[in-house]
Amino acid sequence: MAETPAKKSIWRTAKVVAWSFVGLRGRGAYDEDAKNLSLIHIIVVGLVAILVFVASLVFLVNWVVAH
Repeated sequence: MAETPAKKSIWRTAKVVAWSFVGLRGRGAYDEDAKNLSLIHIIVVGLVAILVFVASLVFLVNWVVAH
């Protein structure tokens, strides 16, 4: 039986980007992701993740300084 390729989904890409932020991806997982993910999805999710991360840091700093 032939295996069906994994679908290119935004949620799968978000999971991969989240793991890359932490830095805990294995080599085998990287090779699989390289075949099954869309470059556009990776770029969009990565930019959104960076914006959320920076906004949360700004919010945290403002909250700490205010208290």
